[in-house]
Amino acid sequence: MNNSTLPPNITDQNYTDYNYPEDAYLHVTVVAAICAILCLIGLVGNIIVFWYLCFKIKRNKYTVYIINLSVADFIYLLVSIIVLIINIYTSNSMNPLFEGKEAFYKVLEIFSKSAQYSGMFILTAISLERCLSVLFPFWYQCSRPQNLSSIVCASVWLIGCAESLIDNLVCAEQAFYTQTSECTAIQIIIFILAIIICLPVMVISSLILLIKVKRTFREQYSQKLYIIIIVAVFVFIISVIPINFVWFLLYFHLLQSDIEMVALYFASTYCLVLNCTIDPYIYFIVGKKWKQKTNHSIQDVLKQAFHEEEKNDLNSNRTSNTSSQTNLAF
Repeated sequence: MNNSTLPPNITDQNYTDYNYPEDAYLHVTVVAAICAILCLIGLVGNIIVFWYLCFKIKRNKYTVYIINLSVADFIYLLVSIIVLIINIYTSNSMNPLFEGKEAFYKVLEIFSKSAQYSGMFILTAISLERCLSVLFPFWYQCSRPQNLSSIVCASVWLIGCAESLIDNLVCAEQAFYTQTSECTAIQIIIFILAIIICLPVMVISSLILLIKVKRTFREQYSQKLYIIIIVAVFVFIISVIPINFVWFLLYFHLLQSDIEMVALYFASTYCLVLNCTIDPYIYFIVGKKWKQKTNHSIQDVLKQAFHEEEKNDLNSNRTSNTSSQTNLAF
């Protein structure tokens, strides 16, 4: 939903005008600093994933999605850390205003929401595609276009950027608080895309993959990509979806609460930052073989996380073909 890039009413006015305590700037500084540290951790993780998957490891249909997801997470974290540093400065400065402030924040917010929306769509796309590969393996292997991952990611970025532009230009801050008809329509569309379309697709796909994982535990190999998708979707759902519900309910005055907008801003920022920060470390943890005592390089870990899945798919398909041919022989 339309959570603003800046905490409202805390950097532009006196705290006392809004009944904030005199030391409110200290709380804002501490909270923003901790969040900025999380952003740095996430930036490092996403840079590592992007570097190895782009330049050190041969790409496949899965890594294309992960590369684009890492780029989306990186952009969001980078914008967030810039905004948080500005928040720390303005909270402790006697003159928080600077020339071109509104335009600068608008550009940051467009980039931030473009990455946020695109990341959500990419996660939905990879969940859906992997689910289709489980439900319809023969059709998937024979009929899947070779460049489908690149086409989907390019389309997703176009949709995410367009959604962000429309959201920020049509539903600007004043239109958001006055609830114009255009802004209301935009908020409903965003809610439908996130909660009614993407969320059910991710949940259903993850449940199907979870069933597949449970079955493959009995075999000699583990479907690590399944686990990565399931964990990533789970983290997204628990960290991002609840705060979207809160913003939606607050916009339509369906939530009777005296919640502070500053607290809600930082809560939503923390949720999104945690989601973007955790993603790369999910790949490292799942890709590592716990049973082996030898240390693996990051390159080996990422190979185990993503490239073994293709071998497993081929092996499972060969097994299925062999069994079907045996049944036909009898």
